[in-house]
Amino acid sequence: MQGSHSWRGDRAIFDEDNLVSHAGLVPLLALAERTGLSRLLDEHVRFGCERVRSGAANTTPKLVAIIAGMAAGADTIDDLDMIRAGGMKQVFGGVYASATLGILLREFTHGHTRQLSAVLRRHLIALSEQTPVLDGIDQRCLLDIDSLLRPVYGHAKQGASYGHTKIAGKPILRKGLSPLAVTLSTPTAAPVLAAVRLRAGRAGSAKGAASMLTEAINTAQQAGARAYDILVRGDSAFCNGKIVAAVAATGAMFSFTIATNPAVAAAIASIPDEQYTPVRYPGAVVDPDTGQLISDAQVAETTYTAFADTRHRHTARLLVRRVLDANTQDPLFPVWRYHPVFTNNTEPIDQADITHRRHAVCETVWSDLIDGPWAHQPSGVFAANAAWCILAAICHNLLRAAGTLTATTRYTVARGATLRTHLINIPARLARPQRRPVLHLPRRWPRAGAWLTLWKAVFT
Repeated sequence: MQGSHSWRGDRAIFDEDNLVSHAGLVPLLALAERTGLSRLLDEHVRFGCERVRSGAANTTPKLVAIIAGMAAGADTIDDLDMIRAGGMKQVFGGVYASATLGILLREFTHGHTRQLSAVLRRHLIALSEQTPVLDGIDQRCLLDIDSLLRPVYGHAKQGASYGHTKIAGKPILRKGLSPLAVTLSTPTAAPVLAAVRLRAGRAGSAKGAASMLTEAINTAQQAGARAYDILVRGDSAFCNGKIVAAVAATGAMFSFTIATNPAVAAAIASIPDEQYTPVRYPGAVVDPDTGQLISDAQVAETTYTAFADTRHRHTARLLVRRVLDANTQDPLFPVWRYHPVFTNNTEPIDQADITHRRHAVCETVWSDLIDGPWAHQPSGVFAANAAWCILAAICHNLLRAAGTLTATTRYTVARGATLRTHLINIPARLARPQRRPVLHLPRRWPRAGAWLTLWKAVFT
């Protein structure tokens, strides 16, 4: 594409009042209203003692404005100004300055963030009822829990402290805040967020996990899942007696990596070598001469009683996956590395191992959020950042649901950045022939078919 030499510097003027820079917000916010987002915010988020008298006025439209800004690509409070440009005020009601929205966020307390969490759960249920965002949940439901450390800098962030993280596989201490999240997915639906909680950087990975999983399992059941079809997955940080007992009490299944200790090591040592069988992972290659898998991954199982000295004593399967140590080259004396998993999943042993290893799908949600609203913790007030994290989760679920209404396979599993670029950030000119508002979008827009499908699905 070549630039035109006929343009001059005085021909670029910011004076168009009818240009809508994010026309995709129209069907997205219509979907939010159709699924009762404003009603849920009205019912659950209440302020009674504001520090700034007008700070919490018009709470619901302000929170919806923040979600709209996030959907358009805002990752800081200042970025929320993008929803005020051009004809946005003519298309949407309740458009506020970013400073006004920042004042509202700073009015939040821990209690208000819990109210917002209730909105997140109930809105996800409403989305599942009116869109295929949780398609297949009545057959299989997968809940994955994970935490991470989001780095912050300076001394102005409440709750920021040094916590453990890994960079390039090496554990380090880093200053930050630690979100904990539970994702909900099915074999045919991309993961959405069932629960989010922001914690101090030094918080242990499993802090608050038991109650969050209980809430997430209840949410999944209200969305159509059956308890015995729910599988909760996580790494070794979440394999403790309290969490396992909380999951088992709901009737759901669990699959957690378990840290190796003398008791686990003894259970692994009791498994004979002949019980280990190769695992056929997706994409595995078979040797054409021998017919055997070209892989050194093998799996076996035994029965194990975990947390035997506590009141959370629990007996279930111990799946053990072993692979040859990369530093061992002697075929006569192989050295194995063992990866045990504590689970009550009833699938065959090889399939149970594959199912457990897929819990890393929650990393795709972290990637989406970090590439969007979670790029920054925008406020110095801890509760404001906690509210921002939950609003980002609501926005993520809303974008995910909108993608499923396009009848395009690509958008049902697309990243948040792709959904924003292809479906939300589309320019349009607002016209009013016969006093009826009409949006004129770019001719030959390459995603026009998917966008119009979304439009019709929402408005009809």
